[in-house]
Amino acid sequence: MKEITRRLRWVSLLVAIALQAQTGFAADTMPVNTFIGTQDDGNTFPGASAPFGMIQVSPTGEHYAGWRYNDTRIRGFGHSYLSGAGCWEQGGQLSVLPVTGRIGPGGEFDTGKAASFDHKRYAAEYKHEGEVGQAGYYKVHLTSYGGITAEATALTRAAAERYTFAAGTASGHLLLNLGQANERHSVVGSEVRVLDERSVEGRITTKSFCGGAQYTTWFRMVFDQPFTAHGIWDDRGGWPGAKGPSQQGEARPHGVWLTFDLKNGAAVTAVSAISHVDAEGARINLQAEGMVGKQALSFDAMRAQAQAVWQRELGSVRIEGGSTDDRTVFYTALYHALLQPLTGNDADGRYRGYDDRVHQAKGWTYYEFFSLWDTYRTQNQLLALLRPERSRDIANSVLKIREQSGWLPRWGYANFETNIMTGDPVTPFLVDLWRFGALKGREHEAYAALRENAFAVPAHRLRAGGRSGNASYLSQGFVQYDRSFPAKGMDVDPHHGASATLEYSLSDGALALMAQALGKTRDAQVLGERALNWRRLWDETVVDKAADQRGFPRPRLGDGSWFKDVDGSYDPRSERGFHEGTAWQYQWLVRQDVPGLVAAMGGQAQAARRLDQFFDHDALLADPASAVRKSWVVGPYSYYSQFRYNPNNEPDLHAPWVYTLIGQPWKTTTVLRAAETLFGNAPNGVTGNDDLGTMSAWYLFSALGLYPDMPGSGRFLLHAPRFARAEIDLGKGRTLRIEAPEAKPGERRFVQSASFGGRALERVWLDWEQLQSAGALTFKLGAQPDTQGWGTRARELPQPPAGIAR
Repeated sequence: MKEITRRLRWVSLLVAIALQAQTGFAADTMPVNTFIGTQDDGNTFPGASAPFGMIQVSPTGEHYAGWRYNDTRIRGFGHSYLSGAGCWEQGGQLSVLPVTGRIGPGGEFDTGKAASFDHKRYAAEYKHEGEVGQAGYYKVHLTSYGGITAEATALTRAAAERYTFAAGTASGHLLLNLGQANERHSVVGSEVRVLDERSVEGRITTKSFCGGAQYTTWFRMVFDQPFTAHGIWDDRGGWPGAKGPSQQGEARPHGVWLTFDLKNGAAVTAVSAISHVDAEGARINLQAEGMVGKQALSFDAMRAQAQAVWQRELGSVRIEGGSTDDRTVFYTALYHALLQPLTGNDADGRYRGYDDRVHQAKGWTYYEFFSLWDTYRTQNQLLALLRPERSRDIANSVLKIREQSGWLPRWGYANFETNIMTGDPVTPFLVDLWRFGALKGREHEAYAALRENAFAVPAHRLRAGGRSGNASYLSQGFVQYDRSFPAKGMDVDPHHGASATLEYSLSDGALALMAQALGKTRDAQVLGERALNWRRLWDETVVDKAADQRGFPRPRLGDGSWFKDVDGSYDPRSERGFHEGTAWQYQWLVRQDVPGLVAAMGGQAQAARRLDQFFDHDALLADPASAVRKSWVVGPYSYYSQFRYNPNNEPDLHAPWVYTLIGQPWKTTTVLRAAETLFGNAPNGVTGNDDLGTMSAWYLFSALGLYPDMPGSGRFLLHAPRFARAEIDLGKGRTLRIEAPEAKPGERRFVQSASFGGRALERVWLDWEQLQSAGALTFKLGAQPDTQGWGTRARELPQPPAGIAR
């Protein structure tokens, strides 16, 4: 075993040396702080995970997403987490905590009292001093139970924990809690079995994600030394010596304690694996990644392997310039963007599909956990750019969901559809992947599934809600606002009819591009016409008197009339008809028809004035860091009664680039440099929920100098980068270089000119094919904007397709 550990350490060192030789960047120039986003409902987790890993090991505290930086106690270290998700009922299954004390009648863990084994009671205090959160490694010192150091690391399907008890401790225990998970995550049932003196396995079924369906996590855990005593607890108390199998249900107490003799060493290492297929899947995953023959992989060996993998991943994007904090924020954003979707198939290729049957992924990886309403806006495009092979497998996974469930997903959690959020996010998600080549060979299959989604409604027997507002949308051109419309889950489109209409219209515009390219001329015409349905919501009589603005999107009722409040009025700052936003924030979601939107607002000058109000542009110029915290929406869930930019949520993430699309690109830069001050090297350094890497991907695009435009267009809009130089590996030996010598993080520098491949670039975007050709994108920046220069003339701006521009 020592020889194996030595080899893995040597491999890790060689990887780091090779990475530096290849890129010129040492591993320590790509720092990650996993505590970023763990405060103020960023909902990230600080523990260990591999890129796109199936298993994660992280602390659980009082917060529903797992752990918040100011939680005072740790209830355990769970083995399943999502990064940045906003729903309750998620993660924390198989919670492990090291403890000391007597387990028995009248002991610190009284086997006569089930309450003794409640994680809220036995949770350990800890200190942040000395705490470590790196890519692939986590460490914290528990101050309870005499002082115990807990460490975690993880590969794709297996993880390791090492618990080092205080010197002189005669014996220590590990509590494996199956009956409790993250706060508000209900355990429906569990089963556990002590197999021998070194191994335990079982399963945990939970009801998950905003009232979603039940799913099961199977696990197997082995230890580097034998335990000398064990027992099982349930709702009646503890059962010393019991091996099981033991079953419990209905959120009742359930778990195992294992006692270790520490006279030969104060550290106990646990190596574990999980599966969403079956017990055999957990065993296979453990053998594939957590074992060397019949011995468990050592903690240090797994850590070396895990961190080498992360250095390769992070090293695919290299930046120059900026402080240590600047680089840490950048690489932590990249880290968060590469955590999901999660690997769904076991090491033998099996996965549990949306039909609850076991399927086989041969020669590819099946992914699961798709937060499409969020990720279609930024993270999807980032992965396509950085990880084209993974994007192909992601696209294939989404089509497999359609094949096995009967409909395309919206928010797919494990192997079921949650119907969380509204609109039609799967269409821009897949159309972009088609445009980026990730659906090559399956274009017509994908189009058929997308067309079905766009022109129909799922049968009642199917779990998916699809475009539940299609009956009204297809007949009248809008989704009716109807709060009593029956829902299959927490959300349904007519409950937010106005925003759903805008989302449908955007999706139709994207699908029209795909239809035209595939020769579906009639469909392209119909979809192009429907892409203009946003206009059916535009009520030019609506006035915001305080802002002196006229004309806003407004919900419509089933009979076609405009929605009115009980007093007969309508306030564009109201949330009525809009999902997690207002008319002020959603008015910019017309990316398929920006010229039409500008015309509806009264022309370019009026649209620019409205944008200035929306962002409080003058305040941003005077004091950007203060303005974004006073003028903009503050708080991750402060969606409503707002008329300013909300940097914490998805509906208006693209709004800064509307300035670019109307010929004022310097203002895009002003907004971006201000917004970037909200991202910091601290626990509160993410705006709002990170939403499975969406906000992190937004930051990366902002910092790099390009941002995805209208879904399906293949365009990436250009703006002043934050860093002087960046290199992006595109795969197959191709590298995109972005150079802006005058850039200084934290300071506004405006584009004076741009070139690509040594040729002057007047227009404000690059196409996907240009990016894929690699080469150098060079910006010349200046301290003052040129308001008559680059990107200000109509010929330099993108125009909608002919079928939409009318």
